[in-house]
Amino acid sequence: MEFGCIGINYKKANQDVRDLVSFTDNRKIDFLNRVQEKGITQCMVLSTCNRCEIYFYAQESAALELRGMYEETFPESEIPEYLECRTGEDALSYFFRVTAGLESMVLGEDQILGQVRESFELSKTIGCTGKELNKIVRDAVTCAKKIKTELRISEKPLSVSYVGIQKLREDFGIEGRKALVVGSGRTAVLAIRYLYEYEAKEVTVCSRTYAHARELLSVFPELGIVPYEKRYEAMQNCEIVISATASPHHVIRKKELRQTGATAFLDLASPRDIETAVGEDFLLLNLDSLNRIVTQNQCRRRELVEEGQSYIKEAMQETVQWMEHTDVDATIESLQNRCDEIVEDSYEYLKRKLDLSTREQKILKKILKASLHRLLREPILELKQADSREQQEKYQSVLRELFQIDGKRE
Repeated sequence: MEFGCIGINYKKANQDVRDLVSFTDNRKIDFLNRVQEKGITQCMVLSTCNRCEIYFYAQESAALELRGMYEETFPESEIPEYLECRTGEDALSYFFRVTAGLESMVLGEDQILGQVRESFELSKTIGCTGKELNKIVRDAVTCAKKIKTELRISEKPLSVSYVGIQKLREDFGIEGRKALVVGSGRTAVLAIRYLYEYEAKEVTVCSRTYAHARELLSVFPELGIVPYEKRYEAMQNCEIVISATASPHHVIRKKELRQTGATAFLDLASPRDIETAVGEDFLLLNLDSLNRIVTQNQCRRRELVEEGQSYIKEAMQETVQWMEHTDVDATIESLQNRCDEIVEDSYEYLKRKLDLSTREQKILKKILKASLHRLLREPILELKQADSREQQEKYQSVLRELFQIDGKRE
């Protein structure tokens, strides 16, 4: 029995390929049901925008069968060249890294942890998990939480919009202030969301496309809207100005400003929306300064990822040791059951032949059981303490043959 992984991810397959092999919830359920029909009882499907992978705990021969089932699920796509297959400790290490966000496109992101949990819960609901897969997922999630809590990788933001808002918050403050956002595209919407998150007193937006700006009211009902032509008038009443348009030229010029109090400007556009000269009289943050922070954060995340590997190595060792022991548990259980059968047969025979009191019968049974289990104690200890997986398998094979047991759980 071994742990394994089969699938594709963003490192090898581009978006076009990943779009073709996405597992919907219905496909996941159908696949897991088919897997169980094949006698594979522990499997889960992890399907996100960046990866589509199945994880399993089964006989070594199952990997080839699962690969074939994976390909059959997406007959319209030519995916064999993109599929990767990992087994054993290589697969285990990879799963731990995936769960911790260390294999994500955005290093250390948190979303994958929830996706792993959700995928596992679906498999559990369908009845496609067992003791081994439960343990592996639980250990990987615990390790990921520890990395998240102690290393705080995700707290080094890589989004320029988020970095800009954080910098604005640190250098000027957002809570209780009035803000104007110029633009109504994706970056502007992010800025509006962050402003509300950090409790700006009022947020107003202006856009060349007035109708587009009005559509934002469905998301932000308290949002103020002013015509683009009146942006300078609106700025007079604001302490924060954020610009994020697709304009090819400046939309905020120093000579047009009518500010009378302290004002902070955040330029999230490329090319720049806000004239550089504005920074002579006011706090001005633009992409040049923000990108430096993003680059520093990216480097720091990589350093933290290296530290995270040591957490994974330590956690994995415990999981591997547990798996090695659980592999021999079935053999030990079969051996002990065989021993109990012999005790029961011997006891029944002696009870018929000897005239024993109830108390003597109980003592006889206890002595028989203790004696036979004592005989097994040292072989079992040697089996558990074998130096390698190969040695364990060798011992198990000998025990199964000598005692005529199958080594399977009942």
